[in-house]
Amino acid sequence: MSEIKKLGIFIVVFLAAALIPFHSPNVSNAILEAFYMLNDYAREHVLLCLIPAFFIAGAIANFVSQNAVLKYFGRKAKKWLSYSVASVSGSMLAVCSCTVLPLFSGIYIRGAGIGPAIAFLYSGPSINILAIILTARVLGWEYGVARAIGAIVFAIIIGLIMAAIFGKEDAERDDLGFPEGEEKTKRSLGQDLFYFLNLVLILIFASWVKPETDSGFWYSIYQVKWPLTIGLLIVLGVVLYRWFEKKELRDWVDSTWDFSKQILPLLFVGVLVAGFLMGSPGSDGGIIPSEWVESLVGGNSFRANLLSSMVGALMYFATLTEIPIIQGLMSSGMGKGPILALLLAGPALSLPNMLVIRSVLGNLKTMVYVILVVVMSTISGLLFGYFF
Repeated sequence: MSEIKKLGIFIVVFLAAALIPFHSPNVSNAILEAFYMLNDYAREHVLLCLIPAFFIAGAIANFVSQNAVLKYFGRKAKKWLSYSVASVSGSMLAVCSCTVLPLFSGIYIRGAGIGPAIAFLYSGPSINILAIILTARVLGWEYGVARAIGAIVFAIIIGLIMAAIFGKEDAERDDLGFPEGEEKTKRSLGQDLFYFLNLVLILIFASWVKPETDSGFWYSIYQVKWPLTIGLLIVLGVVLYRWFEKKELRDWVDSTWDFSKQILPLLFVGVLVAGFLMGSPGSDGGIIPSEWVESLVGGNSFRANLLSSMVGALMYFATLTEIPIIQGLMSSGMGKGPILALLLAGPALSLPNMLVIRSVLGNLKTMVYVILVVVMSTISGLLFGYFF
């Protein structure tokens, strides 16, 4: 860190300490609400939800071949295959709108069609498994399902529209092709699939929430969640002992720790900021009056959904930090439609993200891409708010 940046941080901290009216009841209560929200997050969402998901992200980073995915993105690949792979490949990543950019630039420059490349660009930060699971757990299953479906559908439609508009120009690019053949691994495809399925099931059952009613199928699963989880952990131990080498296990743990170091501090900061601004869930103790939120993004008007989409497109959300921020907005009266609009536009776009995309695609393609994301997020928010 440069000395100028350090000086800037010192100045900001000093001004905050000197000028923030901590004696004000509103400010004091907002600070307390921030730690209430952090306490709720640590108890309810980190241990049983995030930690298993971090291990899945670490496994994907080590044991999923990048070339095996990239080869499906070429312009000569079948559309149904390339767009299907591009639209769901984000579930293999835990990246934000800026982290996905180097990979997007690489596959586009190496010959990926603009349609599949854009589909991957959108889906990468929008549908990663960490975000989808945490969205469903914190905000509600309907938001998790709508976000997952919306991200996949958006990726395909936006990619197809971009290919239709710029297809002729795209065809004139030199087709550099993609790596041929599969990378050899020590395990069979079936073994790798079983390993990943085991990890996902551990995440699902460990984070299984008690239903509102003490009866029915979902409650029956809740009653046996820990025996199922422990059984899956035993199976995982056998799989790791028989199928993996010690170096692979060390690399897996290292990658998991890297994800944790990158994401958890940002997530906790996001939780604190959300609690300070909007209050903890179910309270009205944030520094921003709830009536302000209700007047701007409350209900399901076109203006509220468009505003949420535009703000989401400009803001930068580090991976997962959009969820506590939206949780705070929800408690302050944000409408269901605008919530989904922000979930669909926010993680995929940001101002720094747009600047990098512009350097790769140019002004026109970038502008069309951004407009498509904002318009589709707005329409999706309107429909979601109407039906739910």
